[in-house]
Amino acid sequence: MIGVLVALHLAAPLAAQATPARAASGLQRLLDAELARVPRMAGVWVKHLTTGEEASVNADRSFNSASVIKIPVLLLAFQLADQGTLSLTERITIQAADIRGGSGIFRFHDAGLQPTLRDVLLQMIITSDNTATDLAIGKVGGIGPVNAMITRAGYDPLQLTMTTGELFAKHATLQATDRDDKTINDPAYWLGSMPPRGTGRMLEDIQRCSDGATPAVASKAACADMLRMFRAQQSGARRLPHFLTVPVGHKTGDFAPVLANDVGIIYARSGPIVVSFFLNGIRGPYAEAEDRIGRVAQLIVEYFDGVEPAR
Repeated sequence: MIGVLVALHLAAPLAAQATPARAASGLQRLLDAELARVPRMAGVWVKHLTTGEEASVNADRSFNSASVIKIPVLLLAFQLADQGTLSLTERITIQAADIRGGSGIFRFHDAGLQPTLRDVLLQMIITSDNTATDLAIGKVGGIGPVNAMITRAGYDPLQLTMTTGELFAKHATLQATDRDDKTINDPAYWLGSMPPRGTGRMLEDIQRCSDGATPAVASKAACADMLRMFRAQQSGARRLPHFLTVPVGHKTGDFAPVLANDVGIIYARSGPIVVSFFLNGIRGPYAEAEDRIGRVAQLIVEYFDGVEPAR
């Protein structure tokens, strides 16, 4: 059934969503050619922050975000810290009831661990810790304030749909085959929904405010701290960074075997490049899908920097 549903989604060709002025650019042709080879639902938005050149495919389509939706939770937490509403040095006691399954390390510790809020945010990003995620959502006031921040910043239609605990509870009622179907096709079973362009613009704002750009989404120090977390990423080595020799700061989203996302900033020799890549409805080997993200990232860097030596 899943194969039929995916086939229906793929019946229409993936249309590039770039402005007419950029439709014939080399970058646009590169993305069109590469994503045409991807037998699944995919979207990408790319922007070189020094030259301003950008291109995209399905950039405004909403995808299942998986854990990429944790980025706006991080951003709101730093905004509140800038305002003095939250303290990043506050210690949070993790009780047994706070533990969530899935990714992360906090679930392996004894109850009573007391990391700082900054530690919680760090683990939410670099190990995609689900216990940390729900604690962070609680500290920023819940789902509503996260989505309100997204709207104020103009990143719509990004949306945090539920906590990880709520998502796991909904998935627990499903059969295994239904779980993949819902992950691909039913936003009511998504942690969040995100389009590549809106997601990329959020990363662009975080990168630019670390350079002191105004108006800024957070303080220069806060943005630098968030970028440091992205650079410390412990997951997704086969995705954006896989075939690169330049630094990458990124955040992954996973639901094997049908979903693999990766969004981030590639610190190319020619300047920072934002790449927002969503890959839903995967068919075939999961590792090959991850490698496809890495190969596209490699081609993007080669386009801007010239061909780099094989790793």
